[in-house]
Amino acid sequence: MPPDHLAIDPRSPHFDGDVLRRGVGIRFKGTQRTNIEEYSISEGWVRVQAGKTMDRKGRPLTIKLNGPVEAWFEDLGEDAPVAKAG
Repeated sequence: MPPDHLAIDPRSPHFDGDVLRRGVGIRFKGTQRTNIEEYSISEGWVRVQAGKTMDRKGRPLTIKLNGPVEAWFEDLGEDAPVAKAG
């Protein structure tokens, strides 16, 4: 199960490179999204980039959207069910 709160920005306290390398899929309001910058499942929000707008430090501006958030690992790794040969 992916973490409850995750960000792709390395400066964030919610950044986890190992989890991101494994790949996390996000479904927001029933639609799979690939442009999520940060999410919180328990608080029910995601942050997405606001177009091509940048802040004064050259980082993309983000907006917070509220709604149901689901997350899963793209690479199941050690959590993958073991198939038995019959």
